[in-house]
Amino acid sequence: MGALKQDKGRIELDPENAEQGLAQLVLTLVELIRQLVERHAMRRVEGGSLTDEEIEKLGTALMNLEMKMEELRDIFDLDEEDLNINLGPLGNLM
Repeated sequence: MGALKQDKGRIELDPENAEQGLAQLVLTLVELIRQLVERHAMRRVEGGSLTDEEIEKLGTALMNLEMKMEELRDIFDLDEEDLNINLGPLGNLM
């Protein structure tokens, strides 16, 4: 994780790699939201409140979003672990 430096729970942006650091922060937030949406979708599927067609559309949308996240991580040379920011006493974000 070159663009962001974590020191005692604080995140410091490295000015020389600001674009990658910003991408890392944005992708971390998008990944967090994606995981929350996926969990909510699974609860709805398990609860039986969706039709088969809705389940199929939801599955396709979630797969497409995951593929886009992989593409963006590749573009900015980030691994999945790079999106798991340490929040100090709160632990890891994800």
